[in-house]
Amino acid sequence: MDRVNLDGKPIQAISICMIGGGGFIGSHLCEKLMSETSHKAIVVDVSSDKIKNLLDKSLPWANRIEFHQMNIKNDSRLETLVKAADLTINLAAICTPADYNTRPLDTIFSNFVDAIPVIKFCTENKKRLIHFSTCEVFGKTIGSFLPEEYRKDPKYYMLTEDVTPCIFGPVEKQRWSYACAKQMTDRLIYAEYAENGLKFTIVRPYNWIGPRMDFIPGVDGPSDGVPRVLACFSNNLLRGEPLKLVDGGQSKRTVLYIKDAIEAVLLMIDNPDRANGHIFNVGNPDNEVSVKELAELMIKVYAKVADIPASTLSTLNVRSEDFYGKGYDDSDRRIPDMTIITRQLGWKPKTSLDDLLDSTLRYQHQTYSHAIKKELSKAST
Repeated sequence: MDRVNLDGKPIQAISICMIGGGGFIGSHLCEKLMSETSHKAIVVDVSSDKIKNLLDKSLPWANRIEFHQMNIKNDSRLETLVKAADLTINLAAICTPADYNTRPLDTIFSNFVDAIPVIKFCTENKKRLIHFSTCEVFGKTIGSFLPEEYRKDPKYYMLTEDVTPCIFGPVEKQRWSYACAKQMTDRLIYAEYAENGLKFTIVRPYNWIGPRMDFIPGVDGPSDGVPRVLACFSNNLLRGEPLKLVDGGQSKRTVLYIKDAIEAVLLMIDNPDRANGHIFNVGNPDNEVSVKELAELMIKVYAKVADIPASTLSTLNVRSEDFYGKGYDDSDRRIPDMTIITRQLGWKPKTSLDDLLDSTLRYQHQTYSHAIKKELSKAST
């Protein structure tokens, strides 16, 4: 049966150039596109490890997915691929907080400078662009500057795409290099739309979580690397180490299951008339949790998954300066306003925090526990 969009019109198969499509989000999006649509994916990335299961030539969609191993910096092939596609999705980014302080130049180049040619190629060739931004562009919330008695009111932490101001720490707080670079890219895209008619959609993810997120240090990533919080905590759980709570884990975040998030992205792909010209928060305000509460929940869920006593797992408070280095700063709370995406695309998240943690930690345990045990036994001999 033919698929139809939200307005009841048949959805035509298109070709999609997916830059950075071999990563966490791209791998889930490729799975969705291959299994549920007729769209073609032209995947551009430095590695195909997370999508190699989709590239087998015997699979029914083999003629609808192709992989180009490429670093998009100064690669002349990129424009040809953008030209060949109907839609470009830009997922390429350095988006790990541990890098913002230690690699600020790489962070700024990856998230702003390297995005400029992609935007230019889409504008000049009249191609539609879906660009992945971040909820970090909002920086600190208004609530974090208010007297204590106002700080419990969620309205001061609600982030709205077209209203909320962007507030950052001073320049020496290099943690904001990522947020500022992403914000400049958003502004460049909007300027191209305003002056040159670029058809765009900007996606602002709020802590998307699920299988294949980031890496486990020393197993499928650098041994001295520091991934984002879920993979950090997963690594600690797998090794039986205390989960490190930066500044006590008081910051709050809302988390969204990757499968729910990909449903939202597919709606953007299939409904250009409703999605073009919009910036969409994509998160789950009902799944708000402090980092400390997240650690405690993960301990409880992992103990059940791994069939070990929860009492063998613990947390440890560390200072942000010791964990991330000098120049680290953070926002204490971020809640996405879902008005625009609900109005335009009728999308709402479905998966509870307990369910998404259960699914993700089962994957982490099944995928990594044997390799970690092997590594730990080597170290002890």
